[in-house]
Amino acid sequence: MQYVSTRGTAPTLNFEGATLAGLATDGGLYLPSEWPRFSHDEIAAMAGLPYAALAARIMQPFVGDSLTPDELRELCDAAYGRFSHAAVTPLKQLDEQQWLLELFHGPTLAFKDVALQLLGLLFEKFLSRSNDHLTIVGATSGDTGSAAIDAVAGRERIDIFMLHPKGRVSDVQRRQMTTVLAPNVHNIAIDGSFDDAQAMVKRMFNDTAMNSRFHIGAVNSINWARLMAQVVYYFAAALQVGAPARQAAFSVPTGNFGDVFAGYVAARMGLPISRLIVATNINDILHRALSDGDYSAGVVTPTAAPSMDIQVSSNFERLLFDCGGRDGLAMAQQMHRFETDRAMRLTNAQREGASDLFTSARADASDMAQAMRWASEECGEIIDPHTAIGLHAARAAGVAAGIPVITLATAHPAKFPDAVERATGQRPQLPARIGDLFAREEAFNELPGDYDAVAQYVAQRATPSA
Repeated sequence: MQYVSTRGTAPTLNFEGATLAGLATDGGLYLPSEWPRFSHDEIAAMAGLPYAALAARIMQPFVGDSLTPDELRELCDAAYGRFSHAAVTPLKQLDEQQWLLELFHGPTLAFKDVALQLLGLLFEKFLSRSNDHLTIVGATSGDTGSAAIDAVAGRERIDIFMLHPKGRVSDVQRRQMTTVLAPNVHNIAIDGSFDDAQAMVKRMFNDTAMNSRFHIGAVNSINWARLMAQVVYYFAAALQVGAPARQAAFSVPTGNFGDVFAGYVAARMGLPISRLIVATNINDILHRALSDGDYSAGVVTPTAAPSMDIQVSSNFERLLFDCGGRDGLAMAQQMHRFETDRAMRLTNAQREGASDLFTSARADASDMAQAMRWASEECGEIIDPHTAIGLHAARAAGVAAGIPVITLATAHPAKFPDAVERATGQRPQLPARIGDLFAREEAFNELPGDYDAVAQYVAQRATPSA
């Protein structure tokens, strides 16, 4: 399997190269040169597989010759052996049509663990072959940071520098990052938004002064390997509700578009998905883009669902590239205009391609709270604000009767206890395995929202590449 950049001029890489590169040298994002596809019978034969075995089966076509089937299966066994639920991503029924896919049973209580536990192992495996050193630079709106840090803390040949917007993540999210005191972990709180942090990360990949000294890698969903791992739970859930003989719809709370793009990949691979519902909060650039073609960034408004407080959704570029005919040069021109003007219109081909599978919905604070109350009072389930936005969109989507609608439950409610308590009157407790989180020592540095200050901080602490 070969990987191409959405902007058309970066070198084509194999899976190992794309995983270690993260962002392409032309500023684009890597995608497989073609979509592998499973037949109806091949999907049917996956029913009942343990999660790690299912993951290895689905990901093997993307991995190609970079890992043997046995190597990939060993990595999957190790990655998912740390989850607190034997099913890894268990499915719960709420009523006759609505379901929850619980993705928060990993070590940091968020869906990012499903991909990042594997990604950390992939990094270690590939780096051991070259004796190289990787400097991971990432931005987080809440959950990516803690999941990435947990996945690579203490690993040889890796340093991680994680930027988060100061004061704009929950206390639990922050402490899950800043209480990891491994010497290769560096937490940075910047003045600004997640979009500001993400822009700095992308700039560093293309900063010759930095990438000539350091092998800079990505753990954000700009890294293809992370998205690849997320494809698996769409198959796992759909199989449980009757696939491939029966279609399923998915509602996905999303900000950076990575989680829901994994569902698009699953559909391209042959999984019978009737609809992907993109659920946004009031930072609704994706809803506007999908509903009327207006991809224009506004000012980020802080909400009780901080992981969705994003106005520039990096992975949306992958969808536009694939739906728009895979014209890298045209995609590069379109994205350069957006980066200059902070606004663009989707082409007719992009809108038509997206509308085949995607719909979208916007939830405000009242919608979010109402969904949390409904889940609690009618179904006995306590859900977090992000999941609530997905559930609001799922219930409002008008999906035909008989088609199960699966909302991705992206975080444990105890990560957002104040918002949950305001809506439901119940304060969720942290699981016992991290119950001492607020007694742990924190360590992080505060920096201005200035690229030069961040680059200097990284350069002074990172290990040069081999």
